[in-house]
Amino acid sequence: MKRYLLLFCLFATVQMAFGNTNEPYVAEKDSIIVEFGKSGKIILIVDNKEDFERLKKMNINQIVQELDLKLNEETGELTVVEIKNKSGSKEIVRVREDGMETEVYVGGIKVIVDESSGNTKVRVETGNKKKTDPSFRSYFNVDLGINNYLDSDGQFPTSDQPYAVKGWGSWNLGLNWMASQKISKGFYWDFGMGVQWYNFKFENRDFQAIKGDNEIDFLERTDVNGFKSKISASYLTAQTLLKLDFGKMNDNGKRGLRLAAGPYVGYRLGGTSKFAYRELDGSGRKTEKQSTGIYLNNLRYGLRGEIGVGSFTFFSTYDLNTFFQNGKGPELNPISFGIVF
Repeated sequence: MKRYLLLFCLFATVQMAFGNTNEPYVAEKDSIIVEFGKSGKIILIVDNKEDFERLKKMNINQIVQELDLKLNEETGELTVVEIKNKSGSKEIVRVREDGMETEVYVGGIKVIVDESSGNTKVRVETGNKKKTDPSFRSYFNVDLGINNYLDSDGQFPTSDQPYAVKGWGSWNLGLNWMASQKISKGFYWDFGMGVQWYNFKFENRDFQAIKGDNEIDFLERTDVNGFKSKISASYLTAQTLLKLDFGKMNDNGKRGLRLAAGPYVGYRLGGTSKFAYRELDGSGRKTEKQSTGIYLNNLRYGLRGEIGVGSFTFFSTYDLNTFFQNGKGPELNPISFGIVF
């Protein structure tokens, strides 16, 4: 079945090649001409008598075998026919085999042959095989991750520290408006702006972050039953990334690996602490909020990295400067991990 499909593609190719000309093609003396349709022709030309006699004895299957097509090991595709001219070459027929399924591209038409079941199924789709990769585009994405921070020794704070962070609940949310400039095939420069919200939920729920006289204090509340304590901050952030898309480089679309890295800088919009508790006698939930932004750095800057496979993209950010101002709180550098939607 697949061989005859290839032969059909060759017929279609010749129809395309000869369909737009009004001048007849005059074959050389030692040739075989196969005519089909109203104007389709396949012309086989040989240079000597021995090859011509051998050609006359061959059947269609032998002719297809004699094509000696070479398979691209990386993409699973092979080119059957090319048209070459002064401006370069253009692929007219391309075949890709994936197990029991074969795809044949003829110009803007895709023929799919499925032999996975008892009956052979043939499906024809119109449209181009590949989507155009624009040189410039804009897009919107969302970051969703978790936060923590590293101390001056490059370690996560341990549970005996009042500001130790609980991973689940320390959410990071970012809304980003981005643009992408294509530098070369598979190589892009992405840049944009967004708003990020950071929540650092304390593992020790009885400690409350409060605004002291000259620094932030972590007060242990023994007079109530605390069940949630955190610090949150929001930033207007600009970022830029250099991205390598190996799928685009190898014409595999989103099936390849994507890597990106670059710096970011943000300006603080707000900063508060929140402490939720119940009275010792079992009262309802109560909440206390304080503005702790005066002890947070107004400017944050750092590095962002991304790695993507298929439809999934993972990101990580690390602040090169500390979360609190010098001398106003512990020396901590925020770090985040998450997924880009």
